[in-house]
Amino acid sequence: MTELSREVPENFETGLVHPADNIIPHEVKMYESVRQFYESKGFGGRKGFGKRPAILVIDLAKAWIDESSPIGSRNLEPVVKNTAVILEAARRKHVPIFFTIMAFDQAGLETIGPVGLKAYNRVKDRSYTRGTEMVELDPRLQRKSDEIVIEKPRGSAFWESPLLAYLLGRNVDTVIVTGCSTSGCVRSTSESAHNLNFHAVVAEEAVGDRHPLAHEANLTDIDLRFADVTPMADILKYLEALPPADARGQ
Repeated sequence: MTELSREVPENFETGLVHPADNIIPHEVKMYESVRQFYESKGFGGRKGFGKRPAILVIDLAKAWIDESSPIGSRNLEPVVKNTAVILEAARRKHVPIFFTIMAFDQAGLETIGPVGLKAYNRVKDRSYTRGTEMVELDPRLQRKSDEIVIEKPRGSAFWESPLLAYLLGRNVDTVIVTGCSTSGCVRSTSESAHNLNFHAVVAEEAVGDRHPLAHEANLTDIDLRFADVTPMADILKYLEALPPADARGQ
């Protein structure tokens, strides 16, 4: 993770806002000191990319990114746009892409148990009802028919889902995480990827949260503990340099 780095590729939208740009200077300084403290204790470091990546797009549906939803936030607009740029680059190299959402029956019976006690209040307002526009992926992501959508019951994209089997079946060794929210599902998914010994990479400008402090605090912690938080420019260069899919065993 590069503090205050705003390097962007040429095809970024002009004026695109970085998810942490509205953090005031003393708050940035605070997280820099936190990082320095933990790095002095041996946390952090770089694992880097592997050879066979997949892209995970976490929960970029209307329930999360539209303020007509009780849990939605316009702060995630840059995340959608930046994720779309990564997806374009990944498709050119035939990199596997997976999307996640949370979706349950209209009566809410499926939420009792699977979502956990702490999360129940967030799902009972019907923002996650299967078959409604609330759980439809943002059309700007331009999902293709061969890109699998996974309904996950909890924060991690791996928990009680077939994601791990899909990744192993495609010989994936690197998971590039995009989407929302940094403090919840992105963090949970990054920790799971780390625990499963994947090269875990989080796209710095393509993840976000409802509040900038939650975003910055958790992005710092993810980078120190679980995944390489990496500028998009570096991710795009990595994708562009990949050999053909058959040559890398995908």
